[in-house]
Amino acid sequence: MKAFAVMLTRNRQSADDLVNDTVVRALRKEDLYAMGTNLKAWLFTIMRNIHINNIRAGQRARLVEIDDDLLPNLASVAPNQEHSLILKELFRAIDGLNPDQRDVLLLVVGQDLSYEETAQICGCPIGTVRSRLARARRELERMLSGEVALPVPDDGAARTLRRGLRSQPAVLMEGREALRAAG
Repeated sequence: MKAFAVMLTRNRQSADDLVNDTVVRALRKEDLYAMGTNLKAWLFTIMRNIHINNIRAGQRARLVEIDDDLLPNLASVAPNQEHSLILKELFRAIDGLNPDQRDVLLLVVGQDLSYEETAQICGCPIGTVRSRLARARRELERMLSGEVALPVPDDGAARTLRRGLRSQPAVLMEGREALRAAG
């Protein structure tokens, strides 16, 4: 769940808050869960809905300012800047996708969920999941090839993106391991 939350918020602290909110809401609404159905899909649906409601309410991810005194203690970044630029472009391109396409892409590709699970989480037919995924991949290809301009992030999104770049690969690995253990 945390990996999906990080993909949605692009911020570890906000992701932790989102996971906590999801668990609290799931516990409050446990009577609505139908035994024998996919618990993971139910929880991801709750998380996605909370995230969408937060965005609609204008609540942006809280950024944590790093104290300059702590910088020497942080792990250093590998010297290969090209990888960071490629990841930055990829995240900008993903952020520029239609929200429905982005959600499907993150669930199917980022979380390795099946089309059926993704359809259940998004509340749409499997065919819609397939078409959204195909359109998302096509649009990403167009953006990354230079055929279409990448979206320009606002300052807040750029700061969040920079902070997220350092931890994103590790977060994805943690999320995959957690999903394997839970599945």
